[in-house]
Amino acid sequence: MLMLEIIVRPEKADEVMAELLAAGFPSISKMDILGRGKQKGIQVGTNHYNQISKKMLMMVIPEDDKEEVIDIVKRTARTGDHGSFGDGKIFVLPVLEAYTVSTGKKEL
Repeated sequence: MLMLEIIVRPEKADEVMAELLAAGFPSISKMDILGRGKQKGIQVGTNHYNQISKKMLMMVIPEDDKEEVIDIVKRTARTGDHGSFGDGKIFVLPVLEAYTVSTGKKEL
């Protein structure tokens, strides 16, 4: 199993989630986050914003589904024809164990 931590523009989060649901991936968590990437923030006039609002989507998937999910996210979260700085990032992490709290059952 893998955990994907997906950072996207706030206006793209619901669209990404809808595409994942349509493809059969309903389980996902969404959080508001602040951060910056390679662009080191954004300059608007004389104001510099070093923390930009983003959404983080987290999901656990079987390893066999990794490429499909990543392709959906890249296609859906990208802005314009070729993408732009700040469109987001996808982190792939191994999941060693998972438990359901209500039953105590080990899932993996």
